[in-house]
Amino acid sequence: MDAGLKVGNLTVPEDELVERFSRSSGPGGQSVNTSDTRVELRWDIAATTALSEPRRSRLLTRLAGRVVDGVLVVVASEYRSQWRNRQAARARMAALIADGLRPPPAPRRATRPSRSAREARLAGKRHRGQVKRGRGRPDPND
Repeated sequence: MDAGLKVGNLTVPEDELVERFSRSSGPGGQSVNTSDTRVELRWDIAATTALSEPRRSRLLTRLAGRVVDGVLVVVASEYRSQWRNRQAARARMAALIADGLRPPPAPRRATRPSRSAREARLAGKRHRGQVKRGRGRPDPND
């Protein structure tokens, strides 16, 4: 875990990643109150040297709900071992970064339904109405 965090063709330097450890809640037996297994992984996107300015602005925009003061924070505490929580936090951060750096999708081109599609939809609605009308009580005037 000393080469940095590899995300596609981007490598986040190890010295820019800050890990904090604390006690995790939940099951753990006798060691739960003594071992710091919860991992909090931080990366300062605003001050990083690993990103160009366009990529940095895209990442900050796409992850705006997760970033506080330019810092991306990921917490992992689902495992009972610190090592596995460190791996989980790094994998989660890599997924967030990859998702944030992905180029935006192509804009949707507006299309209209074809005439046959409109007619088929209306025919289906008519048929459904007839089915529902047939469920009622018989008309006594018939």
